[in-house]
Amino acid sequence: MVLILLSLNACNKSNRFEKLKPNILWLVSEDNSPFLGCYGDSLAFTPNLDKLASMGVRYTGAYANAPVCSAARSTLISGMYGIRLGIYHHRSAHPIPQSFKPYPIYFREAGYYCTNNAKKDYNLVNDYDCWDESSREAHYKNRNPGQPFFAIFNIGESHESSTFPRTVTQRRESRAYPPESRLRPEQVILPPYHPDLPEIRQEWADYYDAVTLMDEKVGERLKEMEEAGLTDSTIVVYYSDHGGGMARGKRSVKESGTHVPMIIYFPEMYRQLAPAGSGETVDRLVSFVDLPATMLSIMGAEIPGHMDGEPFLGERQTKPRDHVFLYRGRMDSRYDFVRAVKTDKYRYIRNYTLYRPYGQPYIYAENARTTPLWRKTWQEGKCDSIQSIYWELKPGEELYDVEKDPHEVNNLVNDPDYADQLSQMRNICNREIISNRDVGFIPESIYSVFAGDSTIYNYAQSEKYDLEGIMEVADMAIKKDPGNLNSLIVKMSDPDPIIRYWAALGAVILRGKALDAREKLIDLIKDEYPEVRIAAAEALAYIGEQELAVEVLKNELRFDENKDKYVYVYAANALQYIDKEYVNPLVPFLEKIAEDERYDYACRTTGYLSKELRDE
Repeated sequence: MVLILLSLNACNKSNRFEKLKPNILWLVSEDNSPFLGCYGDSLAFTPNLDKLASMGVRYTGAYANAPVCSAARSTLISGMYGIRLGIYHHRSAHPIPQSFKPYPIYFREAGYYCTNNAKKDYNLVNDYDCWDESSREAHYKNRNPGQPFFAIFNIGESHESSTFPRTVTQRRESRAYPPESRLRPEQVILPPYHPDLPEIRQEWADYYDAVTLMDEKVGERLKEMEEAGLTDSTIVVYYSDHGGGMARGKRSVKESGTHVPMIIYFPEMYRQLAPAGSGETVDRLVSFVDLPATMLSIMGAEIPGHMDGEPFLGERQTKPRDHVFLYRGRMDSRYDFVRAVKTDKYRYIRNYTLYRPYGQPYIYAENARTTPLWRKTWQEGKCDSIQSIYWELKPGEELYDVEKDPHEVNNLVNDPDYADQLSQMRNICNREIISNRDVGFIPESIYSVFAGDSTIYNYAQSEKYDLEGIMEVADMAIKKDPGNLNSLIVKMSDPDPIIRYWAALGAVILRGKALDAREKLIDLIKDEYPEVRIAAAEALAYIGEQELAVEVLKNELRFDENKDKYVYVYAANALQYIDKEYVNPLVPFLEKIAEDERYDYACRTTGYLSKELRDE
């Protein structure tokens, strides 16, 4: 009898699994916040997405876990937080455990025809057979008759590059954009952190043209689906891969960089899956880490145990989250280390690299007009206090009431009225970091050393990774309290190189107030680990030892085939912030590195620095 019941139960599950195999179409735009008419943006012209929203469900609390494409997409493909796997740095190349299969594999195992057209950018170096086809020609029409499909179409028209002058010129000449921007510059509603300049207003107007063009491409895909007779059998999911492409949007863990539009259309035959009626909104907090688990839940499939996401639709949906977890690491050739938590009302941000400004010189962003013009305006002293924040050193912590302060320009960390909220959000962030065994405290250039023949994930799960001990020193460092200097000096002798590294960074953060650490920092420039040497050298530069610091950093930049390529990036970034008069003699040396492809990302950093020095 027991065997019969078990068999019947298995059959029921199998039947349900077989019955519920909707086609699933993902339409993924790039670099746009909810700048859509259906989200209440009065400047937007997006008729196709507005129509989709009227037929589907619009999510108002959807977030990318990271604010740049590859880091956001690594979370999407794996269903795991990138900070857990070590794949949250932009376009990194670190292996993950082979058993952590990307979600399309589960769809293929269930009989789906899976296609990706065409952008990957998933930060995966493992050899996974994810797709039936992944190319610019990949299409669900190539499946077998009657076979369900899971298809992704990436739409790049709203990408950050859409505002670059050369792109704008090409699109206007080709009539992809109208001859003149649809919006007049004076119609643009500027965020308070951007200076009110004609060029910046025009770039915003150009960006809205890009969003309209993106909407046209969405319309073409929807029409194509309709003409194929698939509208009644296909669940459509539209979202952007992270926040907007204008300066301080993309790359920022604030609302402007992580809040994304998300619309899901359910045909009548799958209406029971919809959390609300057609044209309605859902304010449930969701993030990219939830999407793979949610898609599997729609099919009634088991959620793999390694996935971090919480299904928000389907048979296995969970209770709504009370927060989403956000993070930021290296962006191109510039390192940063930020963790954040967003609830319905508040955002808490922890900056571990408060020795760098928000607006580091991201070489790619320099192609737009806003970034260099905004910096120049600030350097000339023409920015107000809010517009200046982006170019200044970050605080260790930030807290915003996003309902009252949607642009997040009023940091409430020191407001006693928000002390309880700050404590609560701080604790949530700590729990996320610890429970996920966050690898971000380990310099990227050490990953391969610690991982050996395994992965940095496996190392971080082991007792070798003293996360709590490292966090204690890192949190001490970001307090920026000279009273902690003696404790930091003691930690500079710790047997753990990561603790020594963070103790040295504590001196970097204290700048001129770390003078008493001079002797120990001079010892650390002879450390076994180059990352410790680099941090110690930068700290020495801020207490009057600029020549010694530059000598150490120049030595770290000398090519060695046994050296991890990211060591050069750390060293070049440290040089960027040392008094230019001491770095000037290195210009010919830096220019040679900039032309040497073996240096990878360090080519960009040294190229920017050498040009900056030449132009002074």
